[in-house]
Amino acid sequence: MRQAELHRKTNETDIMLRIALDGRGAYDNDTGVGFLDHMLDLFARHGRFDLDVKCKGDTHVDDHHSVEDVGIALGTAIRQALDDMKGIQRYGSVVLPMDEALVLCAVDISGRAYLGFDCAIPSQKIGTFDTELVKEFWLAVSRTLGASLHFKLLAGENSHHIVEGMFKAAGRALRQAVAIEQAFADEIPSTKGVL
Repeated sequence: MRQAELHRKTNETDIMLRIALDGRGAYDNDTGVGFLDHMLDLFARHGRFDLDVKCKGDTHVDDHHSVEDVGIALGTAIRQALDDMKGIQRYGSVVLPMDEALVLCAVDISGRAYLGFDCAIPSQKIGTFDTELVKEFWLAVSRTLGASLHFKLLAGENSHHIVEGMFKAAGRALRQAVAIEQAFADEIPSTKGVL
């Protein structure tokens, strides 16, 4: 089973994260940011990743450090769980409807970090959550995973639906990308020979 566990501690956050890529979508997330917990639950369930995240952060300041640092930890853990990346599909994409929202997510686990984020989220807040932190989260994931990650909002009006669609789509696209292609399980999916 491809899995990773890490502990990341800074002056701003203290994070324990466990992920199993070949899981069943079980989750137990407590980041101190309720909306992020909900999004991580959706990401895990739709990606079929077993995910356990605990974060103690300086949320008395705001949620920025916790959200960004959980993204750093998540990308790092997925990268560790992939080990030498032999046999992975490498690419994944999905167009996901969430009520009136329609979100495209595409990923290439290439070793090259890039975030394409063409998603105008209409409101600045979802409850107490700052919606600008959605981009910060995925930027942190793409950098530490070493992946080109693209989001494009094709339709949508409700901010909650849009962000929820993004996390569900990312889970499903990454599930495709990390899947092992059995016929080529001993090969790196690149002409370079490395990712």
